[in-house]
Amino acid sequence: MTLRELSIYYKLHEQLERNREMLSSLSAAAGPGAQVITGMPHAPGVSDKVGDLAAEIWDLQDRINYLESQCDEEKKKLEKYIGAIKDDQTRMIFRLRFIHCMTWLQVAEAIGGRNTATNVKLICYRYLKKIEPL
Repeated sequence: MTLRELSIYYKLHEQLERNREMLSSLSAAAGPGAQVITGMPHAPGVSDKVGDLAAEIWDLQDRINYLESQCDEEKKKLEKYIGAIKDDQTRMIFRLRFIHCMTWLQVAEAIGGRNTATNVKLICYRYLKKIEPL
């Protein structure tokens, strides 16, 4: 598996989180108090803000469902690949980075043992380089 293939889940997870944040924001905008009721008649070109937001929320929810299914598929592939790594530390680095979507610094802190972000990144890249020709 290449670094690009390993990073698919990471990127999907980021997209999913951004979409969830947008959904939360849209839901708040469509909630109570979203429409201003003045009691005055409206001029032509009046639109239903809540109705428009409801349509956007529906589309965004569909996108989130799609991303969740893609994430599930990619996560299964990752778990199978990472589970086959024999070295415990390397396996943990891969799991923290690619499944738990941690930054290299967070991975280094979780691993401990005076590891830096650069060290754990190099362990990952060396493993991939060693395995890739196979």
